[in-house]
Amino acid sequence: MEKVKIIYRVTIAFLLQFVCFIQAGHAQNKGKLADKPLFVDPVYNGAADPVVIWNKKEKQWFMFYTNRRATETQLEGVSWVHGTRIGIAQSKDGAKWTYRDTANINYRLADYTHWAPEVIEHRGIYHMYLTYVPGVFTDWKHPRNILHFTSKDLLNWDYQSTLNLVNNKVIDACVYPLPDGGWRMWYNNEMDGKSIYYADSNDLYHWTDKGKAIATRGEGPKVFEWKGKYWMVVDMWKGLGVFYSDDLLNWKKQEKEILFEPGKGKDDGVMGGHPDVVINDGKAYIFYFTHPGKTPENKGKDGHEQRRSVIQLAELKYEDGKLSCDRDQPVYIQLKPNKK
Repeated sequence: MEKVKIIYRVTIAFLLQFVCFIQAGHAQNKGKLADKPLFVDPVYNGAADPVVIWNKKEKQWFMFYTNRRATETQLEGVSWVHGTRIGIAQSKDGAKWTYRDTANINYRLADYTHWAPEVIEHRGIYHMYLTYVPGVFTDWKHPRNILHFTSKDLLNWDYQSTLNLVNNKVIDACVYPLPDGGWRMWYNNEMDGKSIYYADSNDLYHWTDKGKAIATRGEGPKVFEWKGKYWMVVDMWKGLGVFYSDDLLNWKKQEKEILFEPGKGKDDGVMGGHPDVVINDGKAYIFYFTHPGKTPENKGKDGHEQRRSVIQLAELKYEDGKLSCDRDQPVYIQLKPNKK
């Protein structure tokens, strides 16, 4: 009888180890478990507005982000949102990110602000379209333009031009290739109710403004192609609005926003903001930021806890022609190198 019990215990122990081995192997096949939050800036604790791109030379992923001075709580008004350069984080797989540096953008007056970069690669040259504010201000009533820079290494950036768009109060560029050649840029026109406007280019250097694209109030448009459609997600301050199109010109709005309902994960209990979307190996990953301390019980407060922001990651799902996002599901990710 005692031998039977021993055999039984050994069998159970073996089965448990086998199950754990299978689960570990399955998780590994899905990728690595992404951190939650995905990234916290170690300088000012104010990472926002992420954009992710493959660094061909270094063979790793770079994340560019706006870095707000959340730790500087003595600054007047909204000057804490001004006065910084673009931060860079790096990752081999998309799951674990570490701080790298600030981008060496060669266009800086005595006082200046860099916001919301868009970064793409074309024929071996990286292009950045950066929101530039010519100063550090206590309110939002000042000019901002979209500037074009180029780089060969994603670290050092040379000024090319200031884009001649609809006015001098524009932010948050997104650039996407047109199917028949050329490029389209979407951006936020703050002087027209923060509507989304667009411009076209044949070469990424010369742009022609085309007017309003979507009559909606929002920021940080991001355009991508997935599941046979073009999609645009827009930060509407009530989660992210989702639009879809067959031609990159006529857009229809999905009824339900994503990332509006608070999540349960660490620093994810508020709505998501200004995203990037990476399509990789058939999956769609959304990088977004949160202000973890901007919860209902903290309404009216304006300290470090309310100002700090972090980058989060979730996976998009497609069903019945619509996009959804369960931010509480663990994300297993292994971004593959871009071969273009």
